[in-house]
This record gives sequence, C-alpha cells and structure tokens, in this order.
Amino acid sequence: MNRTEFEASLRQEGYEVREGEIEPHRHLGAHAHDFDARIFVLDGAVTLVFGTERVTYGPGDSCNVPAGTMHEEHTESAGARYVAGRRAPSRAASAAQ
Repeated sequence: MNRTEFEASLRQEGYEVREGEIEPHRHLGAHAHDFDARIFVLDGAVTLVFGTERVTYGPGDSCNVPAGTMHEEHTESAGARYVAGRRAPSRAASAAQ
C-alpha cells in the first residue's frame, strides 16, 4: 500500500487524516489513546511496544492501534515522519471493553 491508498482507506473508514513527526531519540512510556489510530511511516522509523512485543515500522509500513491499547513509542537518531488517521472508537468496540 502506498501513501495515496493509505489516505484513501483512512477517509473511507471515517478517520481524520494528518501528517506528523516524532523527533529523534523520543521515548514515550506506556500509554493509551482514547481514539483509534492508524499510522503509515513516510521516513525514519518508529518502534511500538505492546507488552512484550516490540515492532519497528519503517518507510512504507503501517499499523493499527485501537483505542485503549497500551503501548510505548520509541524513535532512534532519524526520528519518524508519518501520516496518521484518528477516529473516535466505534460504539461496538467500546462496549466490548
């Protein structure tokens, strides 16, 4: 999937689309968001930690982080530039939590 396809998918699924970046050597401890997030890495890399699972996403990689999911975010010397989608969690997903 490329950036254009990713952004089209976000809009189709009701996400607000934005571009952002995380500065180099950023280490954000465990936290959760009150929104569903999808991320597509443009440049650099970001490592997300979900419990004991550690996954690094580089250019062209994407991931989903549902609302309420505890995770950490880390970058190294290059930082990361990305396109992200945010949306309020669906009522069905909220009821299941």
